[in-house]
Amino acid sequence: MANIFFNKTYGTPHEAFPFDKVTLHDYEEAIMAGIDEENKEVADIIDNPETPTFQNTIEAFERAGDLLGKSTEIFFELLSCATTDEMDELSEKLSPILSNHANDIAFNKQMFERVEYVYNEINARPDKGRLTPEQLTLLEDTYKGFTRCGVNLSQEKQSRLREISNEMSLLELKFSQNKLKETNAFTLLITDENELAGLPDTAIEAARLSAKEKNKDGWLFTLHSPSMIPFMTYSQRRDLRKTMYMADNTLCTHNNKHNNTDVVKRIVNLCREEAQILGYKCYADFVLEERMAKNTNNVYDLLNKLKEAYTPTAHKELNAIKTYAKELEGDDFVLQPWDMGFYSNKLQQKEYNIDAELLRPYFELKNVKEGVFGLATRLYGITFTQRTDIPVYHKDVVVYEVNDSDGKYLALLYCDFHPRSDKKSGAWMTSFKGQWKEVDGTDSRPHVLLAMNFTKPTEEKPALLTLGEVETFLHEFGHALHEIFADGTYGELSGTNVDWDFVELPSQFMENFSIEKDFLATFARHFKTGELIPDDIIDRIVKSRNFNIALGCLRQVSYALLDMAYYTKEEEFDEDLVEFEHKVWKEVLITPITADTCISVQFSHIMDGGYSAGYYSYKWAEVLDADAFSVFKGNGIFDRETAQSFRDNILSKGGSEKPDVLYRRFRGCEPTIDALLRRNGIIE
Repeated sequence: MANIFFNKTYGTPHEAFPFDKVTLHDYEEAIMAGIDEENKEVADIIDNPETPTFQNTIEAFERAGDLLGKSTEIFFELLSCATTDEMDELSEKLSPILSNHANDIAFNKQMFERVEYVYNEINARPDKGRLTPEQLTLLEDTYKGFTRCGVNLSQEKQSRLREISNEMSLLELKFSQNKLKETNAFTLLITDENELAGLPDTAIEAARLSAKEKNKDGWLFTLHSPSMIPFMTYSQRRDLRKTMYMADNTLCTHNNKHNNTDVVKRIVNLCREEAQILGYKCYADFVLEERMAKNTNNVYDLLNKLKEAYTPTAHKELNAIKTYAKELEGDDFVLQPWDMGFYSNKLQQKEYNIDAELLRPYFELKNVKEGVFGLATRLYGITFTQRTDIPVYHKDVVVYEVNDSDGKYLALLYCDFHPRSDKKSGAWMTSFKGQWKEVDGTDSRPHVLLAMNFTKPTEEKPALLTLGEVETFLHEFGHALHEIFADGTYGELSGTNVDWDFVELPSQFMENFSIEKDFLATFARHFKTGELIPDDIIDRIVKSRNFNIALGCLRQVSYALLDMAYYTKEEEFDEDLVEFEHKVWKEVLITPITADTCISVQFSHIMDGGYSAGYYSYKWAEVLDADAFSVFKGNGIFDRETAQSFRDNILSKGGSEKPDVLYRRFRGCEPTIDALLRRNGIIE
């Protein structure tokens, strides 16, 4: 069978990728051919006898590498969603090859000389060559792409950067693979029904089904969120909660081949070395130069403001949990980390008469999906139609065609909702294909993937979500809208290809709708009776929205501070990871910490997920999302004119201009932290 990647067209609706026709061999063959093809395309640009121009150099370079981009996108996304041992092995083989290829281009002096010529020539002209803002951004990014990779460095330094890049590509893979394998390796099998005390029926049914799937008798619990979170929240067996907590918080710390301790140290040190070779004091300085935050001072300024604003409230929240736990268990009771979820939930039930299980019957996945899609329809006029004629990589995946208010095709949306052993944990949005415009002006539309790990259906009940899972859906869907509405010329600047401290704005913005009464009333019906979620329950949701909000904020700040502590290192790092974490958290984290636990060895965001020196982005974007949603609250949460402005100025623009310019264009002014503090009840 011919390699599917070599086909110019696939013969599928909207040229959807034919997952049912791809083989493992196809990936390697296509990637190697893609490398050769891109090398030839770059050589053709260099050999062009004409004077370098934006069109024959910058634009031509941006459009190079189509086959390589297509094949690597599909391969590495499936590595996260449907991996196999063979794919893991192939990724280890291909990653250094791809790293070398990227460096070959980054260090190509002849290519850079053409880019530099165009860059200097256009910037010397008062009219900037009459380039559009998007073209000027592409020019700037292309030029910096070379200089920030070290094109002007000595051959010796470039050789070292190559070695670092190759090693990093393997370390990041190893980190991710170790975490997935460690997560899958742990199970808690309960065979005595008495040990299920306190657990809700949904958790018990899911555990029974998991045991059945493994040909075991009893109830099987895992470290995947839909299993672990209910267990930690409701199980009356404190000893078993401790077992689950310790298993989760000691992942990749054990004396086996999946230990990530040395991997973390090596990643941190290689990042520091890379930055210093490139002329920066530390890796954070290198990263933040191209972020909204600009420098470490601005990051720490935000984190310190949050710490100062939220710490007094956090102490009150923690004391309330401790006091209530002692009321229930006696004055000698000492709250431990594995108790936090359990007693927090009991306190929330006492104060607001609400918890996740009370809400779950109203959040059937089918209805939530219709509600989230319906929200997009109401805001933007777009529609979603399920397509059963489009190939998928797993039977669980459902595909939707997204059309604009005028019926024009916008995108394909793939939805992969439930956990599997071959799928990494968490939730994310990605694309099998981005958006761009062809040379002839044809708009090539995106194919977007929503991947989550929601509560699975059981033999007796459909998939019923928690409010937290509804928020996760809205969050990732916000990322998806950023891709779906993309309207750029260049794929490199399209959709979510924006500064990483801006990329979370569309996603966190959507979370605001999760407690809006008018939104919940559109879909939240009891899965058995069809009864709309009662007003008094919604009122309780709204009143409880800020329950333990300050503790949650400090937790996020602590993660951001840990990230910054690693990547502001100017000397070689060889400290004990546990001691290092506790030292960083001493000034901010007020909840109990267990000596043997370690987050760094499983902190995917900052070790293999692109958020190195960037975890602060979630809080940075939260300031923006609260500020942006205040406009909707003022005009009406479904106001089409406001939504259109958000689409036109933020969602459709991608990285075509600087994010602060785009945000001011939507908001009319600079954002402040006040909207966030007000939303969280920290200030009036």
